[in-house]
Amino acid sequence: SLALVPGVSRSGATIAMGRFLGYSREAALRYSFLLALPAVFGSGLYELKGAISDNQVAVYSLIETLVATAIAFVIGYLVIAWLLKFVTTKSFAPFIIYRVIVGTTVLALLASGVLQP
Repeated sequence: SLALVPGVSRSGATIAMGRFLGYSREAALRYSFLLALPAVFGSGLYELKGAISDNQVAVYSLIETLVATAIAFVIGYLVIAWLLKFVTTKSFAPFIIYRVIVGTTVLALLASGVLQP
């Protein structure tokens, strides 16, 4: 699977494939976010199940957890709304340039022995 290749993200792969299939930038991004929902909710439920089944004293109260979840939801929603607006007027070029620079840097550091796999 392509997801096993270091540096390939689920969202990046789904957006790239959407663009390859001819979707608009906004449609590819929306589809990528929709595909993330089952993974995010599944992961959250799995972690919640583990936290509830542990016979340890809860570090955080239910109120703190609900407040943190609500804040994360609002901020996530605002960021997604901004990103959808951004890609309707601009391209993915800044993100692509960033990934190429980071990928090239990591490969160079691996080749020089500074980083170890």
